[in-house]
Amino acid sequence: MKEILKKWNDISLVKRIICGLAVGILLGVVAPQLTALSLLGDLFVGALKAVAPLLVLFLVMGALSNHKEGKQTNMKSIIGLYLLGTFLAGCVAVVASFLFPISLTLAESASDVAPPGGIGEVLHTLMMNLVSNPISALADANYIGILAWAVLLGIALRKASDGTKRAIGNIADAISQIVRWIINCAPFGVMGLVFTTISEQGIDALLSYGKLILLLVGSMAFVAFIVNPIITFIGIRKNPYPLVLKCLKDSGITAFFTRSSAANIPVNMKLCEELGLDRDTYAVSIPLGSTINMGGAAVTISILALAAANTMGIEVDLASAIVLSVLSAVSACGASGVAGGSLLLVPLACSLFGIPNDIAMQVVGVGFIVGVIQDSCETAINSSTDVLYTAVAEYAQKRKLQKN
Repeated sequence: MKEILKKWNDISLVKRIICGLAVGILLGVVAPQLTALSLLGDLFVGALKAVAPLLVLFLVMGALSNHKEGKQTNMKSIIGLYLLGTFLAGCVAVVASFLFPISLTLAESASDVAPPGGIGEVLHTLMMNLVSNPISALADANYIGILAWAVLLGIALRKASDGTKRAIGNIADAISQIVRWIINCAPFGVMGLVFTTISEQGIDALLSYGKLILLLVGSMAFVAFIVNPIITFIGIRKNPYPLVLKCLKDSGITAFFTRSSAANIPVNMKLCEELGLDRDTYAVSIPLGSTINMGGAAVTISILALAAANTMGIEVDLASAIVLSVLSAVSACGASGVAGGSLLLVPLACSLFGIPNDIAMQVVGVGFIVGVIQDSCETAINSSTDVLYTAVAEYAQKRKLQKN
């Protein structure tokens, strides 16, 4: 048994999820009476619902408490590009969702959901969630309240002892490990989720997943080949595509297969060295970018949130969409470093439109079904732009110095 488990764990998670997906489809078609398999999907979604609020709280709180006050990094322009790129990626996703609206096939529906009356009601809900009791925020999976308390506690704990900060970091690491264990079970969870969908809705239900993948990948491709080159051209004032394509080739391809911005840091450091960038700058900007430069995550969060709104019949006006773009950018910066981490923040965006957490977590389950492609493309965009924006900032500074 141990040998079988070892061989199973040696197989990459992507391949295991593909196996789970295939088995779920097959059993849903040929043996729809095996309803007990649905329990696997329910357990997977339930485990994510239980751990995600704690993960967000301790990751954000730990990151802010360990920030060194007064530390000069001379990286304002790079951080500005990270935030701008993430925001624009969220905007692209929102526009794409308006142009090509899609609905998802979920295991259950909630017809009693009352859609918000407009931006005023959305902002009112947002403000009230911000001041929610921290215990109730965790119990009710109120991610906006969780983020607010995580930020406040993180800032307040900056002057705490090193032992306290290490304890918070250790708890964050432990919860992250639990998430990794849960996500390691994703093949079985995906199998249960797909089986439930196919056995209850039929094979045609998978067509909605195909449309979702096209929308996600198309939006990320637009960011990679249109938005990023425009940002690059403004910075370096020459043909941006050689630099953009080199970053995608040398960084994006490896990130696509590792599905981890953190694991791709050594590749990015080497690429920065090849580009002749200042080591004192990229030694800081590359690790930082793997945490806060999350354009691909912003695309995922925005598209899945709006797909959930379409599924529930909730109309989203322009002002609410702008709020979603900002929220998806901010949320993406706090995305977990584990595979599929951005999916855990989808409920936060869904809460803007009054979508219940149970429905939002079903959307997260759909995200894991398409995550074999989505998460790989998302990581490729995130990691390659770490190098791209670092290079753009440095080349732009050199160009200004040459003019002077």
